[in-house]
Amino acid sequence: MARKLGRPTAHRRADLRGMVTSLLEHGRIQTTFARAKEVAPLCERMITVGKQNTLASRRRALSFITKEDVVTKLFSEIAPSFADRNGGYTRVLRIGPRRGDNAEMAIVELVSYELPKAETTNRRRAAAAE
Repeated sequence: MARKLGRPTAHRRADLRGMVTSLLEHGRIQTTFARAKEVAPLCERMITVGKQNTLASRRRALSFITKEDVVTKLFSEIAPSFADRNGGYTRVLRIGPRRGDNAEMAIVELVSYELPKAETTNRRRAAAAE
């Protein structure tokens, strides 16, 4: 971790653990670009750990990820879906500045993530209205 993100070490580490957990749980998260660049490699490492599927790797994942059901999802769904892929499990997409403080925002998502049908429909409607 190169960036300090304006937080003490313990706070920064807890923040990143929470974001990795949310990313694995929901498939995508929206955050600042600096945080996104820190979260992506940590998430990739957790997916690589999940691909081993041993008791030791499960315990290692449990020591970092904050929810047990997310670890179960990692080992049963996420890691097997990336079994034939050697890295590059996440992508970081810039989405422009945040309105309040002009911070550069980004979306971090798993490469296999697909939008739910309702979101896709809403995006089409929004594009048609413009």
